[in-house]
Amino acid sequence: MRILFIGDIVGSVGRAAVKKVLPALKTKYNPHIIIANGENSAAGRGITATIAKELFDAGVHGITMGNHTWDNRDIFEWIDDEQRIVRPANYAPEAPGRGAAIIKANGKTLAIINIQGRTFLPPIDCPFRTADALIEEMSSKTNQILVDFHAEATSEKIAMGWHLDGRASLVVGTHTHVQTNDDRILPQGTAYLTDVGMVGPRDGVLGMERTAVLHKFLTQLPTRFVVDEGDWHFHAVLVDTDDATGKATSIQKIRQTEETLMFF
Repeated sequence: MRILFIGDIVGSVGRAAVKKVLPALKTKYNPHIIIANGENSAAGRGITATIAKELFDAGVHGITMGNHTWDNRDIFEWIDDEQRIVRPANYAPEAPGRGAAIIKANGKTLAIINIQGRTFLPPIDCPFRTADALIEEMSSKTNQILVDFHAEATSEKIAMGWHLDGRASLVVGTHTHVQTNDDRILPQGTAYLTDVGMVGPRDGVLGMERTAVLHKFLTQLPTRFVVDEGDWHFHAVLVDTDDATGKATSIQKIRQTEETLMFF
């Protein structure tokens, strides 16, 4: 199976970039299943039903979320009915939605799991024990398993990669919006990348307008952050897996900008 995972999509700029880049990626790489992190897709905070449909219509098969899952309150009205979106599984059991899902496309089946870290983020349930339980559940349905670990600390993400080595096909980190350079296949066959990066404004700060962010750092005063405009960059990761074993056979980072897209 060939899996394309797209990093955190930020605002309308990020959504526009997905619609521009994805057709070229599909032509060049022919992925079977495309997953994207969408927790920042609505003006940098959360997602709406309309935006989810926009991403699905663009060719995304499944959407993972993160700590901004609940920022648009209308999500409570529809997330239970949308089987292709997963939010962090280690929220309280009363939280709506689901933390894992089965995605089927192009004759392939992929389990997607969303987990949120606890270091420098709210103290929710243990991500490692939650991942254990869901890996066991999903492995009875398919040996192709993707885990999006939405976490702040690189140490926590790396630890999760080792914890799930040999039990997941792919463990990717999201949330910090900067693509890391540590893509590898771990010894037991799990493809790993600490952070996939983001899709959205290139000249802001993690997608936010930089003047406001600088003001916050310089003054420590309350500041309203808004998604930046202008040129975008696009980060993703492409992973091939063995259909028989679910083990990864290759991993490749993808990085595009508006300037490089014309030569793609």
